[in-house]
Amino acid sequence: MDHPGEGRLLEFARLTAASPAPSAEVQLAFLSKLQRLFAEGDFTATYKFALLIALSDLAVEWGTDNAGELPLSIQQIADRFVQLYWRHALPYGTGGPDTQAGVLVQNLGVQAAVLTSIAAFRASSGASTSTQARAMPSYKALVTRVAGVVSAQPLTYLQNFGGVTDPFLYERTGPGMIQLKSNVAYCLRRFHPLVQQLARTHWVDHIKTNRRNHGILGDAGDLEDFLFGISRQSLAIMSTGLRKLDGAYCFYCGQGMHNADVDHFIPFALYPRDLAHNFVLAHPQCNRSKSDSLAGKTHLERWLQRMDKQSAQLVEIGASAGVAVDGRTVHRVAAWGYANAEAAGGRAWIRPTSYEPIGLDHLALLGTA
Repeated sequence: MDHPGEGRLLEFARLTAASPAPSAEVQLAFLSKLQRLFAEGDFTATYKFALLIALSDLAVEWGTDNAGELPLSIQQIADRFVQLYWRHALPYGTGGPDTQAGVLVQNLGVQAAVLTSIAAFRASSGASTSTQARAMPSYKALVTRVAGVVSAQPLTYLQNFGGVTDPFLYERTGPGMIQLKSNVAYCLRRFHPLVQQLARTHWVDHIKTNRRNHGILGDAGDLEDFLFGISRQSLAIMSTGLRKLDGAYCFYCGQGMHNADVDHFIPFALYPRDLAHNFVLAHPQCNRSKSDSLAGKTHLERWLQRMDKQSAQLVEIGASAGVAVDGRTVHRVAAWGYANAEAAGGRAWIRPTSYEPIGLDHLALLGTA
């Protein structure tokens, strides 16, 4: 799906590329405001958490590491809302005693309008995954409906906290457009894992503390996986497709394997969004050893070559699994991740107990050195 505003966004990023990065004091001030937003904000629904996740993701995917502003279309944000809430429109059940499966309530009043819109679309279109939905002509109408909700609710009220309005994140710049303010895109990129963790934790707590969900949840311990993780069925389809594409060999050590883990090449802890081009198969031992580390130069070079030469096959596998497919976005995410790690003096995983400094050689492979 094409997003209104992407051309303007790319041009804006080019024009602001030379803008210097914000100072440490500016970054600390941003974190202080973010902390206040969570502590003092009024969260009657989960929309504000979704908006923070969407803005931080889009900052990573479209922003640059400078103090420049970043324009975004509300359609872009609404599309990300549909992806975030897609699974939430399905019944959740634990199978525990005294519980009954049902769609989780995500509003203190009536059910969240985004969820009801997605549920109606699923029923009328027959789409079982958001990837299938995005290929349908009627998907644009769904995004437009969701965009109306996003504009009227979280975009209007997110920056209200402590009894006042403090527009420190964004401002509206015209019909269907907002603009992240100076320094904000940089800070959302720099502190992306923290923003994601805070928003997801508060989102889960919001659902758990809603008394109308008690009959569904019981003592559920896997709620976060249901809300934000990839389904087991999708993971199994990805695993089968990757095994046909790459063979029964570990992507990292190259050895044959019987059992394989589906690994996020750019760690899920760093960027918690499932994208087909980011998946590789790995020995469970290699996967556990790599853990949340970025991969070494040799692995990075091979991964980029694979993404370039086998992109069409990865798109097909991702579509079958219902996983988002976007090679350009994965490349931008990788460039962001390695650039942040290089600036922080990070080290990349080569093999168990073996690491290398992340430097300009890694960035050069990604075209950012």
